[in-house]
Amino acid sequence: MAKIVLITGGARSGKSTFAEKLAIQSNNKVLYVATAIPFDEEMKERVKKHRERRPSDWNTFEGYKDLKDIFINHDVDFDVVLLDCVTIMVTNLIFEKTGEDIEIFSEEQLNEIEGEILKEVADFIDAAEETTKTIILVTNEVGFGIVPEYKLARVFRDIAGRVNQYIANRSEEVFLVVCGIPLKVK
Repeated sequence: MAKIVLITGGARSGKSTFAEKLAIQSNNKVLYVATAIPFDEEMKERVKKHRERRPSDWNTFEGYKDLKDIFINHDVDFDVVLLDCVTIMVTNLIFEKTGEDIEIFSEEQLNEIEGEILKEVADFIDAAEETTKTIILVTNEVGFGIVPEYKLARVFRDIAGRVNQYIANRSEEVFLVVCGIPLKVK
């Protein structure tokens, strides 16, 4: 059975660095799942820094949906999957399903979208649990701030928060990273 580890924290808390450290310490073959879409210069620079920081012997898969398929279709032998990051994956799925005008969607439609996103995550976790791999997921803690002013930000926060709860519930270990210090909460 797989070992699932969730690492959460705020922006620039050190969660990715901690996740990478766990993967390195495993002394196993790592598949890095990069969910970001480098759509502007700032995001391209972030992706570049992440790439430069990763060990050269890690394999990388870039994508944010149908991730369950990496356990079936990926032709690289790996023992550890490091997915960075769940909240970017959620963002990409929200935009794919709504475009940029979330205001036109009813509460019922948004609930359906959330269900589809949760299914995407559940399918990934289900597929992972059928393996003996270690799965490390990085996500942002989105519930420590104030209620966002704009609907899109509120919808994102709510969906990401529920996705994080779902993953944490199915994880063997959960860490909260604060100021570069990992705190084990489960």
